[in-house]
Amino acid sequence: MKKNYTELRAEEDNFYLNKMMKSNEILYSKGNNDECHTPNYAVFPIVEYIPKDAIIWCPFDTQDSRFVKEIAKKNKVEFSHIDTGQDFYKYEPEKCDIIISNPPYTNKRKVFERCIHFNQPFALLMSNTWLNDAAPKQLFMQRDLQLIMFDKRIRFECDGIVNNKITFGSSYYCWNFLPKQIIMQTFDIAKNLSKELLFL
Repeated sequence: MKKNYTELRAEEDNFYLNKMMKSNEILYSKGNNDECHTPNYAVFPIVEYIPKDAIIWCPFDTQDSRFVKEIAKKNKVEFSHIDTGQDFYKYEPEKCDIIISNPPYTNKRKVFERCIHFNQPFALLMSNTWLNDAAPKQLFMQRDLQLIMFDKRIRFECDGIVNNKITFGSSYYCWNFLPKQIIMQTFDIAKNLSKELLFL
C-alpha cells in the first residue's frame, strides 16, 4: 500500500527525532568510572599559571582533593562536591575568579557548557580523546580553546588504586587562562612522585 505525504513526513520526523535522542544519549551519558583522583604531579603544572590573589573554585572536589590542597598553598580555594549536597549544575560559590578541577569524564559537554555559562576563566583536566568529538568544536567555535598537553599519560587513582594501564592521554582544556594557546608540558613521573612525598 502506497503511503501518502503525511505518513512519509511523520516517518521522517520520527527518524530524525530518534537520531537526535541517540546523539544526546552519547553526549550526556553517565559512566561508572567518574570518581578518579588526580595525582599531585598532574596538579603542579596548573598551579604556576594561577594569578596571585585569584579565588579558585574546585567544583568536583572535597577538602582532601589534591587540587584543593596544592592550590590552597597560594590562593583561596572554594570547593564543592555532589557528595556534600553541592550539585555542580545548581550550586555556585559567592565569589570565584577561576574554575579548576578534574571533572567527570562522562557528561563532558554539560560540564563545559556550564563553565562557559559562568564566563570565567577555567582549566579542566579532560581526556585527549574528546578532541575527536564534535562537542569541543561546537563549544569553542566562538572562543579560543587553550590546552596544556603532557608528554606522558596521567596515572589516575580510582577506588584507591593507581591505574597503571591508562589507555588515553589527558590535557587541561582551558579558556582565558593561559598565556598562549598550547603549552607542551613534560614531567618526570618518578621525580614528581618523590616530590609528592614532601607534600603528604
